[in-house]
Amino acid sequence: MIRKLLRRVFLREPRKTAEPAQIPVALHGIRRDDLSPAARRVCAGLQEAGFKAYVVGGAVRDLIAGIPPKDYDVATDATPEQVRAQFRRSRIIGRRFKIVHVMVGNETIEVSTFRALHDEDTVTDEHGRVLNDNVYGTQEEDATRRDFTVNALYYDPATEVVVDYHHGVADLKQKTLRMIGDPVQRYREDPVRMLRAVRLAAKLGLIIDPAARKPIREMSSLLENVPPARLFDEMLKLLTSGYAVVCLKRLHEEGLHKGLLPLLDVILDQPMGEKFVWLSLENTDQRVRDGKPISPGFLFATLLWHEVLANWNARRDAGEHTTPALFAAMTEVLDQQAEKLAITRRISADITEIWALQPRFEKRAGKMPYRLLEQPRYRAGYDFLRLRAESGEIEMALPDWWDAFAHANPDAREGMLVADKAGDGARKRRRRPRKKPGQGAAPASD
Repeated sequence: MIRKLLRRVFLREPRKTAEPAQIPVALHGIRRDDLSPAARRVCAGLQEAGFKAYVVGGAVRDLIAGIPPKDYDVATDATPEQVRAQFRRSRIIGRRFKIVHVMVGNETIEVSTFRALHDEDTVTDEHGRVLNDNVYGTQEEDATRRDFTVNALYYDPATEVVVDYHHGVADLKQKTLRMIGDPVQRYREDPVRMLRAVRLAAKLGLIIDPAARKPIREMSSLLENVPPARLFDEMLKLLTSGYAVVCLKRLHEEGLHKGLLPLLDVILDQPMGEKFVWLSLENTDQRVRDGKPISPGFLFATLLWHEVLANWNARRDAGEHTTPALFAAMTEVLDQQAEKLAITRRISADITEIWALQPRFEKRAGKMPYRLLEQPRYRAGYDFLRLRAESGEIEMALPDWWDAFAHANPDAREGMLVADKAGDGARKRRRRPRKKPGQGAAPASD
């Protein structure tokens, strides 16, 4: 009974002792062979050079939960410059939070130095968000600096021991997501932690501790001060986690959805747009769980399509031509989006290509269908078209025709072409009247 009482007290505040729990493999179940060879190699290289090195955070958490990690992070007492000196294929990145990327084969391991606790000298903005975070400290300080107890776990491949300062393994087993330290202060330091709480709870099936959940709705406005690039990275992790449907529903419950994707809350209130978005997210989640590749460009194209569609229709109703109206609508919606999320150029290019192909699927006469099949983005455009039909936006006959046309032999394709109509085929050339035999050019003047 006394031990339980002490444990509750220690869970509310960071542990003051430097003696963490040393959890053996019999209790956590992670064997060194469960790790990627690259992660083992980086840890071994640093340990052989006399430094401490552990696989840390999400990879340890996921392995205990029985989920294959997407990537591996390593924490060490070596400085970024010392890490860089140990590995030929490595580079130091970041300014606010300096880390090292170590490339081993096709895999990149992110190596960070133990961080010190914040103090009065820590540089923050007027809202409390930390702006510079390159003060190095001890492993205990680094553990206390981490956001949630389930992320403050350090695995040593050499001994197969998990070093646990804040009872993270127990919380994981008890399906609880608990913040280390005061949640209000931790959210002020980094508002993205509110999004991370929602993502981790959805992914791992955890219940957010009431002390960590209560401030989220009240402090959601702090996300407006997060740089768009960083907010985009966190949203991309959320949407490609394999649990995007659950994540967005929880974002809505916690009041965090407004403003993250401009007008997304409006889209979800529209019956047609809502069905389209949920179908897209469900398809993406299923592909992630099946281990199939996914396209961030395709995903964001679906999330914002009905805003583009409404803008496009309004422009055409105002008398603008179809293609210029579409491109103007695309630009306007993406510009609104960029105010909150800094979508990379590559992903923006994928989005616009998928959108731009949609009116071309209406043209099924002449050479246009053959040219469309040769487009590099044809498959993504077709999948987008079928999703539109499945949501009820257009008739299913259109994607069915393209599926049949794509798989038909050349002779059958010729017979499938739709009779040319105004706006649905190649533009017909005007024929000049043929001259009568012996008729020459008219004289310039009498």
